[in-house]
This record gives sequence, structure tokens and C-alpha cells, in this order.
Amino acid sequence: MKLRSLLFVPGDRPDRFVKAAGSDADALILDLEDAVAAPAKDTARAAVRDWLLEGASLPRIVRINPVDGPLAAADLIALAGTRPDAIMVPKAEGATTIAALDALLAPHGLADIPLLPIATETPAAIFQLGSYGAVAHRLSGITWGAEDLPAAIGAATAREADGRYTPPYEMARALTLFGAHAAGVAAIDTVYPAIRDEAGLAAYAARAARDGFTGMMALHPAQVAPINAAFTPDAAAVARARAIVDAFAAHPGAGALQVDGRMVDAPHLKQARRILSLAAT
Repeated sequence: MKLRSLLFVPGDRPDRFVKAAGSDADALILDLEDAVAAPAKDTARAAVRDWLLEGASLPRIVRINPVDGPLAAADLIALAGTRPDAIMVPKAEGATTIAALDALLAPHGLADIPLLPIATETPAAIFQLGSYGAVAHRLSGITWGAEDLPAAIGAATAREADGRYTPPYEMARALTLFGAHAAGVAAIDTVYPAIRDEAGLAAYAARAARDGFTGMMALHPAQVAPINAAFTPDAAAVARARAIVDAFAAHPGAGALQVDGRMVDAPHLKQARRILSLAAT
């Protein structure tokens, strides 16, 4: 499943499902959690279930309510008999949460559905980011959030006045990035909340791709194109990657080579192969 851009859609707004599906997002996140007020939960479950039973041209991920709360059971009942492409797991606290959810999925015929945990929404979750490797076979990726964690610890905000994360949340972001790569799954960066700030979004997405994230979540269809662009290697990057791969192919015994006047070695070759694989998808 290609996961450059994952677009949130409130589960109680079925009128937006088709429009969102036409946004060129790589996947939709049909939200049953934060985007849906308590009185609308049943309406959202019914709408999401109905749409999952129809055909779709792109992967559909369902964000359920927290596994240890009172609402997840009803979410899973609504999903029984459907085939979402993944289930997003909020308030996840490492492999323990994944195991707990797996026990709940099987009775509803959902045992093999990939899971996408939001891995930084509680203080305890931060200390479990290294545990996902043990359940990597159940994951389609790992992502993080910058809203619930500051609320959980009484912080005023996760961001500086200029929009940058404060040090505790930069740490949470970095640990998510390394936790995902350690588990060998997609590293998905969080949303950019300023929907009308096109330049800010483009810069944030470019930074995420530079840092090693493989995709990013979106709040609005207008954010999809800049996100896709950021996580798609441009022609110059592809050409350089191809030159590095070709150089090592021509000299299979070399540990280091010079390409376009720069020394390259095994890490550069690995990165070049990754760029070519991204360009091919």
C-alpha cells in the first residue's frame, strides 16, 4: 500500500467521501474518533460501514476509538463483514495495545487487517515506541500526533509561535521516525493544521521527506497535492540515484566511488536504491 498522503474524512460526513476519494490521496482515513462528536458516533459507524461495502479506487483506513475505552467495541461490530485496508489505532501504547486489539478483531472477522498506530498520544506511549518491532507483521506503518500528548500532560502547546515544535514534541516526532524504521514499516508524519498556509505545508512536507518519513497525513483535499509532491523524488534526485546505482553496478567490488565529483559509499547506495523504489511506485 503506497502511503505518501493519507486524507482524514469525518465518518459522519458521507457527503465528503466521494470528493475525498477524488483528491489523489494515496489513502483515506475514515474517522470514527476525534472528528465525530459523541451523539453522531452511530451515524458515522453506519455511514463508514455502508461505504466500505461499496467498491473504492483507493485504500480506506478506519480510525476507531481507543482500544481501552468504551466505544471501540461498537466500532468493531460496525466493521464486521467489511474489508477496510487498515485500522488506525489511536492512543496506542506499543505492542501491548496491538495485542489487545488483535484479540478483539478476530471475533469480527478482522484478524488479518493491518494496523496503523498513532504512537505518541499518551506519556506512556513514548516509552513503548521501540516495542513495535515485535508486532511489525501486523502494521502498515506508524504515525504520531502533536495534539493529544500536550493535552495529556497539561502543556500549553506543542508549538512555538512560528509553528515549530517545542523540544518535547520534536523528540516525540523523532522517536516515531526511528521506531517505524526500526520496525521496518512506513513512517507517517502528522498533519499540518494550518490548512490555508500552502507555503508552510510545502516546507513542512519537504522537511518530513528529508528527515526520512515516507508519508504524511492531511486534513483537507487541498493539502494532498503538495504532500504527494514532497514524497515523490524529482527528476534530478532520480537521475543522481540512478548514477550512483549504475556506478556501483559497474564496479561491484568497490567500497567507495566518485560520482559527479563526490565520494559515495554504501550508505549513499542504500539511499539511492530507496529513491529509485519510491520513484517506481
